[in-house]
Amino acid sequence: MELCPKFMEVVMKIQILGVGCPKCKTLLANVEAVVQELGLKVEIEKVTEIQEIVSFGIMSTPGFAVNGKVLSAGKVLTTQQIKELLSKVEE
Repeated sequence: MELCPKFMEVVMKIQILGVGCPKCKTLLANVEAVVQELGLKVEIEKVTEIQEIVSFGIMSTPGFAVNGKVLSAGKVLTTQQIKELLSKVEE
């Protein structure tokens, strides 16, 4: 999957929403693999406080958010799914 060069220069914030369960850790590892593979400039934040997770409007973890917008909740995304979601992120 090709991302446009402009996208590769955008600094974004990816948030992994979860208390640290195995699924949350797997999602984090998948996100880190995609970021490294694509050479993206991102900030990755682990959100582990229940109140903060709930404030995103999700009730099941893990959650995956970009720039504060939840793109997935309740499942572990594959690296391919993460790439597809990131390719649709608008500035």
